[in-house]
Amino acid sequence: MKRILAFGASNSRKSINQQLATWAANQLADVTIDLIDLNDYDMPLYSIDREQEGGIPEEAKRFKEKIHAADGILISFAEHNSCYTAAFKNLFDWTSRIEASTWSEKPMFLMATSPGGRGGQTVLGIVTSAFPFRGGKVAANFSLPFFGKNFSETDGIMDEALLSDFRKQLGAFEGAL
Repeated sequence: MKRILAFGASNSRKSINQQLATWAANQLADVTIDLIDLNDYDMPLYSIDREQEGGIPEEAKRFKEKIHAADGILISFAEHNSCYTAAFKNLFDWTSRIEASTWSEKPMFLMATSPGGRGGQTVLGIVTSAFPFRGGKVAANFSLPFFGKNFSETDGIMDEALLSDFRKQLGAFEGAL
């Protein structure tokens, strides 16, 4: 059975991206889901001085172990000021110091959602173009605009056109596993 590492790239306790990542991961058939919370990977802000003085934090090492153990990675990104969150960036920076292939050549399904009409498209564009240079095999991507209108905790994606697009992208991810 394939193992999927899934998370929302936000440290908000009420993260809509964590909700989307959780729901999306549960749409996959015949997989084991390793759903994590970024709050469990809180570390000092990365700097070369901190790395030289204290080495790589255990949280970054644990995260990298989860990447190695996964067959695929599903992430939903919050967009802060047209980029990913500081919490995700810090985890990414520390983990990238362990080995250059941060994502270990794993298939990835990258998503984003927001309360607004662009659905995190800016951050999604950044990660889909940049992650292949860090060992990510981006197999699929999906943006969900107007989260409050288009998503229900019980029913998931409610707009038929968006749901159809999501299913197409999910199929591409499953095919890459």
